[in-house]
Amino acid sequence: MLEDTQLVWVRDAAEGYIQGRITEIGAKEFEVTPTDRKYPKRTCHFDDIHSSCEGPQDHDDNCELMLLNEATFLDNLKTRYYKDKIYTYVANILIAVNPYREIKELYAPDTIKKYNGRSLGELPPHVFAIADKAIRDMRVYKLSQSIIVSGESGAGKTESTKYLLKYLCYSHDSAGPIETKILDANPVLEAFGNAKTTRNNNSSRFGKFIEVHYDAKCQVVGGYISHYLLEKSRICTQSAEERNYHVFYMLLAGAPQQLRDKLSLGKPDDYRYLSGCTQYFANAKTEQLIPGSQKSKNHQQKGPLKDPIIDDYQHFHNLDKALGRLGLSDTEKLGIYSLVAAVLHLGNIAFEEIPDDVRGGCQVSEASEQSLTITSGLLGVDQTELRTALVSRVMQSKGGGFKGTVIMVPLKIYEASNARDALAKAIYSRLFDRIVGLINQSIPFQASNFYIGVLDIAGFEYFTVNSFEQFCINYCNEKLQKFFNDNILKNEQELYKKEGLNVPEITFTDNQDIIELIEAKSNGIFTLLDEESKLPKPSYSHFTAEVHKSWSNHYRLGLPRSSRLKAHRTLRDEEGFLVRHFAGAVCYNTEQFIEKNNDALHASLEGLVQECDNPLLQTLFPSGSSTSVRGKLNFISVGSKFKTQLGELMEKLEQNGTNFIRCIKPNSKMIDRQFEGSLALAQLKCSGTISVLELMEHGYPSRVLFADLYSMYKSVLPPELVSLPARTFCEAMFQSLNLSAKDFKFGITKVFFRPGKFVEFDRIMRSDPENMLAIVAKVKKWLIRSRWVKSALGALCVIKLRNRIIYRNKCVLIAQRIARGFLARKQHRPRYQGIGKINKIRTNTLKTIEIASGLKMGRDEIVSGVNDIYRQIDDAIKKIKLNPRITQREMDSMYTVVMANMNKLTVDLNTKLKEQQQAEEQERLRKIQEALEAERAAKEAEEQRQREEIENKRLKAEMETRRKAAEAQRLRQEEEDRRAALALQEQLEKEAKDDAKYRQQLEQERRDHELALRLANESNGQVEDSPPVIRKSENVRAQQQALGKQKYDLSKWKYSELRDAINTSCDIELLEACRQEFHRRLKVYHAWKAKNRKRTTMDENERAPRSVMEAAFKQPPLVQPIQEIVTAQHRYFRIPFMRANAPDNTKRGLWYAHFDGQWIARQMELHADKPPILLVAGTDDMQMCELSLEETGLTRKRGAEILEHEFNREWERNGGKAYKNLGAKPNGPAAAMQKQQ
Repeated sequence: MLEDTQLVWVRDAAEGYIQGRITEIGAKEFEVTPTDRKYPKRTCHFDDIHSSCEGPQDHDDNCELMLLNEATFLDNLKTRYYKDKIYTYVANILIAVNPYREIKELYAPDTIKKYNGRSLGELPPHVFAIADKAIRDMRVYKLSQSIIVSGESGAGKTESTKYLLKYLCYSHDSAGPIETKILDANPVLEAFGNAKTTRNNNSSRFGKFIEVHYDAKCQVVGGYISHYLLEKSRICTQSAEERNYHVFYMLLAGAPQQLRDKLSLGKPDDYRYLSGCTQYFANAKTEQLIPGSQKSKNHQQKGPLKDPIIDDYQHFHNLDKALGRLGLSDTEKLGIYSLVAAVLHLGNIAFEEIPDDVRGGCQVSEASEQSLTITSGLLGVDQTELRTALVSRVMQSKGGGFKGTVIMVPLKIYEASNARDALAKAIYSRLFDRIVGLINQSIPFQASNFYIGVLDIAGFEYFTVNSFEQFCINYCNEKLQKFFNDNILKNEQELYKKEGLNVPEITFTDNQDIIELIEAKSNGIFTLLDEESKLPKPSYSHFTAEVHKSWSNHYRLGLPRSSRLKAHRTLRDEEGFLVRHFAGAVCYNTEQFIEKNNDALHASLEGLVQECDNPLLQTLFPSGSSTSVRGKLNFISVGSKFKTQLGELMEKLEQNGTNFIRCIKPNSKMIDRQFEGSLALAQLKCSGTISVLELMEHGYPSRVLFADLYSMYKSVLPPELVSLPARTFCEAMFQSLNLSAKDFKFGITKVFFRPGKFVEFDRIMRSDPENMLAIVAKVKKWLIRSRWVKSALGALCVIKLRNRIIYRNKCVLIAQRIARGFLARKQHRPRYQGIGKINKIRTNTLKTIEIASGLKMGRDEIVSGVNDIYRQIDDAIKKIKLNPRITQREMDSMYTVVMANMNKLTVDLNTKLKEQQQAEEQERLRKIQEALEAERAAKEAEEQRQREEIENKRLKAEMETRRKAAEAQRLRQEEEDRRAALALQEQLEKEAKDDAKYRQQLEQERRDHELALRLANESNGQVEDSPPVIRKSENVRAQQQALGKQKYDLSKWKYSELRDAINTSCDIELLEACRQEFHRRLKVYHAWKAKNRKRTTMDENERAPRSVMEAAFKQPPLVQPIQEIVTAQHRYFRIPFMRANAPDNTKRGLWYAHFDGQWIARQMELHADKPPILLVAGTDDMQMCELSLEETGLTRKRGAEILEHEFNREWERNGGKAYKNLGAKPNGPAAAMQKQQ
């Protein structure tokens, strides 16, 4: 079992990620044991395993996490969610988790004041912080801003939008009339555009872009609302658990009795258009206020629906007051309520066949006469004309008679029902348009300099039955995701490259191919749909077939039977298509695509409502705007209109500064205090937030141009600072503010700030004069100080130069003195030498006197002779000193005379001492003999040492010769294999692309599967697994493995079994195969650890010198022939080594390696200031170099290889045990040494 105590996160289908520990390294996967015993042990691919921090994490900004990966990101969100901290940052992107309950004081007025003017990151994350940032960016950059609120249905986008608008209107001053009207627009729009769905009780069924306009003083002066794609099909049909738009239920529940009587309103059960959920939203108090006659049977049995923010009774009164504050009179409000009621009554008109009509026409049923009467009264049209327009349509002949003859064509029951529904949709949708127009009229702006736009549009949608509305909504989300990818990921990385910041590249899935599939001009789905709508007899099956034909080989488009959901597989090919969106695959049913793409009424109904007596309805359908007279070839489809609107919206967003809020749905049950990790993780991945987290690990989210920053401060700069270059001024500013060099980085034209440093950035960018003057004062102070320091350093340099000149002068004098002395000594050297030569005789006479002192007889005679010699020596020296021209011959003759006398005296002395000194002489001779013997022994030892040194030099020379020969052979082999290497490189690049494509497809399949599972859980459906996508590169590797004819299949062996086999096996072939598989798994494991290392440590587990690891990384891939396994050779290496995280003043150490064949057997690190590190294979594999000898490139390093005894000497000196040689033979030099020994 692998002994790794590090906590890791491992993928889990329900929780997203759970904690565990790696217990086994498999051939392609890791075995992980969860720390929580309720989860079973699992085997996962290493891409699904991430490092874990010790202890729970709680960070405001996810970029502050010690380990940046999707697992720690998810854990941080979950931890904060249960602490009611629903907001989190990823750099300057806000993540908002829907709490499904009210959190006390989170949006109170005091909270608004607290965030006013505060920098991002200075206070805990909040939607107010993003709104305040948008205001400050607008003021500083003089640029309009956009806030994009995204997320799937039920994630809380609508509530986030409301709080954003609340802050924008209330942040600086108390709300005035304009601000109040902007805020009043929300309840009105929610009433007419929001509805209960299975995933959200207050789902926006339309998109809106709300602009809050400001003047030059950043005061609110007005607003404008753009809306997109109201879901018209909901007006007529809803599923069992969903409701129609809120306004219908609010009118039934909260309208006064007088109004109900005037509009002939009953309970929800009475209306076909309210056939879904018929319960009201109410609390205990308002439930008592709703009359029993207005409650449906289902409501009376089950009680009201519960939601903390929705109440039909109370919201009707809020709606009525809001309409009044927007400037609508009671008559205008009654007109709106009348049309809403008219839509309800219109839906109750049913049709039946006419028994005697041979043309197959129909008529209004008798049971529907009352509904017809009420509807005609509310619409202000003649009852008979309405009846006729519903059961027949007018056609204008083009031949066979007078041109322009009007013909009444009876309608069949289903055609009449479709005409009735079309009229209801047209009335309601145009009423909605009118309400939005009235809101815009009530908040006009005249002098607008900038605006802040808040985008709230329906999130990604997927149901069991997906139609044209879902297709348009998901297309919009694709465009927004593309905008997010381009602005946050693509353009951001391109800017880093352009500015030379050296930020690692982050890969992300580009959804441009999906957008082209939908909106391509020649054969996009929208284009094909419009072309089909223009045909004389359009058919959805023909349209679907054309879509499949035009995009038959496109990965993003598939047949319904390729869906993971079993319910979709029952659709025939011509009944739908499957689109693999960025968030998952959605199967669309195309049966109603053509009808929903053309929202025009037929001439009878349109002419009827244009001539009505209802003033509001006349406004909605003005005369002369008939769409039916345009003809099929000229009509503007719903898809084309939406595509145009979306294009205009994207242009606005691209021109503005952008802020993002990503809303996350914590669970599918819409209840509080429950966090489904897998659901949240899927949303984070789909939104691109995970990719942003990877980018922000090295990225710089805040930046400003040097020129802009300089221009901002130029007006308050003193004269001595105005002349500074912009970049120099910025550098001086950052130095004066004591900013850490790690917090910012200078590019070519801009300065960039790291995530979490928004406080420092905003302090610099704050344009109020007081702040700017304070910063300028600091800059001036820093410049003065830096110039003084430079002056002081300059003075020190001058002093050092002066001292160096003095020192050199002294050196010159010394040199002159030495030269003069040398010349004088050269001239008088013969006389000095002569005097010295004669003086040596004096020394010998002293020895003679000393020896004579030991004589018993003849001592005086010897002393007298010595005195005579003294006189001769003194005379000779005096003569030499007095005669500068004396010759060498004369000095030699004097020396000879004195020396002859001395010799004679010595002979006499020796004769007298011969007997006396004989014994002493014998002793001296013996000592001399001993000294000679010792000298001979030392000489022999020195000769032996020299022979060994010569032998070592010879062996090392042979080693170097072999290295050079191997290097030359390698170069020749590289030259010969260059073409093969290039071909292999192309193959590997192709495989890498295939692998990247495979990973994208695998991730897409995973998203599709998760999406299908969620949908199946909602609809009690079944999910079928599709066969996994097989990589081509895996097939190639499988073929290569089969061709290799490997004797042993080690793919199922455990890590511990491989290690035991290496330590105990005597089978050479098995041993080599186990070593290769063992080190391959080590490489995978260490690569995983390097990818998931902590940000604060760099190479903390460095297993080999960086030069060795880089050599292995840079080594080109070559085709290695299958070699016969022979007895491995032992080779030894030594190179200088310093750990990457060591301080600058650290001395370099030595790294020793002993390779047994191709794999390392022993490893040693020696440092001057640290204890030695000794590692042995079999016990310390996780800390040792995992590379093969060929991969390390050590054999190609000159002087790196050493002899065996050199390695063993250091190994044993530092406490290492002897290596057990299991039959392997040493390298050549070691073998030669063994032979000689």
